[in-house]
Amino acid sequence: MNSIKLNDILRLSDLKNVKIRFNIMFDNNWNPIEAFANNNRKLFLEGQYWNYHKNKSFKAGQITIGFIRIKKYENYWLLFHIGKITKDLNVFNGMGYEFETLEQYEQYFGRLIIQFKNTSQNMVRHAASVIEACEVSQILPGIFDYDIFPGYDKVNLSWEELSRVLEKDTWKTALQNQKGVYLITDTLNGKFYVGSAYGNEMILNRWRAYIKSGHGGNKELKKLDFNYIKKNFRYSILDIYKSTTDLETIIERECWWKETLLSKKFGYNKN
Repeated sequence: MNSIKLNDILRLSDLKNVKIRFNIMFDNNWNPIEAFANNNRKLFLEGQYWNYHKNKSFKAGQITIGFIRIKKYENYWLLFHIGKITKDLNVFNGMGYEFETLEQYEQYFGRLIIQFKNTSQNMVRHAASVIEACEVSQILPGIFDYDIFPGYDKVNLSWEELSRVLEKDTWKTALQNQKGVYLITDTLNGKFYVGSAYGNEMILNRWRAYIKSGHGGNKELKKLDFNYIKKNFRYSILDIYKSTTDLETIIERECWWKETLLSKKFGYNKN
């Protein structure tokens, strides 16, 4: 079966006047897929129309296509914008253009996913040179949901991310029915806190407490400013157990992780 190319869907005729920007996460820059998940339209449109240093990304009259990488190091991209430059603002290190959104393509925004491997360091590409390599992976029935539960072994969230996803149905279902051992990491100083969840609503209930107060009742974490926790803490799952697993098994495993990660000697665990 022949693959469906991006322009089979868009049907753009003058590709010489079209540029595609592949927005990715840089070490010291914004994460486009997070901006999309947070519905921060202003932020990712700024990224789409940003000029760096003395190099202009676009010129007046050009059509621009905006994709955001769905996962780091993977080659799947989500379409979020197609627009036309109406004015060059001659701004560098900032948003350099005024634009209008091309409404005929809005039905695909947040739904059309392509597969494309960018072999160039340049993330703003002339459409004529790359569009044939952009294969349509799927067109979703609804807007892409970045916050679907990814699996217990793939949970690794900042406080902000956790606060956003915790009450979503897939996360609630997954976390309220499992006992387990979890890890909190302080990304600023590298300290760990190992905790366990076995009570009512299990991991969901424990993590709700961290979202509400930051410390969740833990003695050492109470010493930290809530804003510090929001900025620097990440949450992941070490072990998962069925709801019928006995308490002794959970506690034994929690203790093993504390010893392995040295979280009592160097981290936030004190018992």
